[in-house]
Amino acid sequence: MRMAHGLRDNGLRYGRVTRIFHWSMAAILLWQFSGIVINRLFGRSALTDLLNSTHGELGATILLLAALRALWGFYNLKNRPKHENGLLGIAARLGHICLYALMLFIPAIAFLRAFGSEWGLALFGIQIVSQGTENIGWMVAPANLLHGVFAWTLLAMIAGHITMALIHRFVWKDDVINRMAGKIRDLQPAE
Repeated sequence: MRMAHGLRDNGLRYGRVTRIFHWSMAAILLWQFSGIVINRLFGRSALTDLLNSTHGELGATILLLAALRALWGFYNLKNRPKHENGLLGIAARLGHICLYALMLFIPAIAFLRAFGSEWGLALFGIQIVSQGTENIGWMVAPANLLHGVFAWTLLAMIAGHITMALIHRFVWKDDVINRMAGKIRDLQPAE
């Protein structure tokens, strides 16, 4: 069965499905990190409570979307726009692999902690794991050790990803950003 034109990646640009995954995950990650960064900079407030109140649910959503996005990416692997040749292309490929790995790993170890902790786990108002009476060390320890460190690493990598997109657009003046930004004809090349 053939997919409708524009849904799949086509070698020149990413298709509609890939772009929906990319930009929806960008919005969710912006929400996730906003609450944490604002809290760190200015302390707890009604705003940070609001932003952080959805942390578990959005973490679950990120895990699901990252898994679906990775599967979609493998499905489209032969059709995806190619990275540059040389060291920059290798760095871009490795950077994207690290972004995917972190978006999968960070919420996964948080779930492991939830399953092994006395807190239990409720998502979207549904109790997934009942509250326990004690922590199971081997389930809780990895997330206590790595969840925050890897989350800050992910934020740094996202900043690098955005920086490289801007360098492509404004310094190198190529069309790399057009691949994910939408219709190529709607975007004018940088002068």
